[in-house]
Amino acid sequence: MLRNSFKALALAIGLFAAAPVHAAGSDIAIPDRKFSFDGVFGTYDRASAQRGFQVYKEVCAACHSLRLLSYRNLRDLGLTEAQVAAIASQFEIKDGPNDEGQMFERPGRPADRFRSPFPNDAAARAANNGALPPDLSVMTKARAGGADYLFALLTGYVDPPAGVTVMDGMHYNKYFPGHQIAMGAPLNPDQVEFADGTSATVEQMAHDVSTFLQWAAEPELEQRRALGVKIIIFLTILAGLTYAVKRKVWADVEH
Repeated sequence: MLRNSFKALALAIGLFAAAPVHAAGSDIAIPDRKFSFDGVFGTYDRASAQRGFQVYKEVCAACHSLRLLSYRNLRDLGLTEAQVAAIASQFEIKDGPNDEGQMFERPGRPADRFRSPFPNDAAARAANNGALPPDLSVMTKARAGGADYLFALLTGYVDPPAGVTVMDGMHYNKYFPGHQIAMGAPLNPDQVEFADGTSATVEQMAHDVSTFLQWAAEPELEQRRALGVKIIIFLTILAGLTYAVKRKVWADVEH
C-alpha cells in the first residue's frame, strides 16, 4: 500500500512538472523567452495578455481567425462586462434567417465567437496569394516550443544570409522551418498605441501577443496547476499517514 502511494505521488509530480520541448524544426534553437506562465507555479500576466489582445485585434485579426474563442471569454483577462460588450459590438456578425428567410448582419454580442476575417478558406487563400493563414486558437499548442516559438517567429525576420535566394512571394525568417515563410513581418515599431503607456516595440508586441495566444489556447492553465498542487499536497499527506499506519500496525510484530 505504501509503495503504491509513492508511485502515485511520483506519477503526479512527473505529469505536473512536464514541460514542452522548445524546438521549431529548424537548425536554430528557439530562445527561452521566460514568460510569466512558465514553470509549475507560473500565472498569466493579465496586463500583458490584454495588450496582446489589442495587438491581435489591430494587426493579426486582418488575416488570422480565432474561431474557438468567444468575446465573453475576455472577461477572464480582467475586462469588464461593458468593455466586452463594446468590443463585440464593433464587429458585424452574420445571423438569421429572419422572418423572411433572409440572412442578415447585426452587431456582435459577448456570446458570439470571434468573427473570422474571411467567409471561407478559398477567400482567405485568394487574399493571401494562395497561402492559408492558420487559425490561432490553439497555435501555441500546435507548434513545438509554444509561445517561445511564436515570439521567435515574430521577431525572426532578418535579411537572408549571403548566397541564400528567397523565392518570389516569400520572406526570410531564421526561426521558421526552411527559413522561407509566406507571411511578411507583421509587426513594426509603434504599430499600436497601448493605453497603459507601454512602449510598442516589436519585441514587446511579440511578447504580449504570444502571452495572449497562450491564454487563448489554455485559459484553464492556472486552475489546472492549482489543482495539481492540491493533489500533490494530498498525496504527500496520504503517503505520510500510510507510513504511520504501517508502523503502528506492525510495531508489535517480530522482524
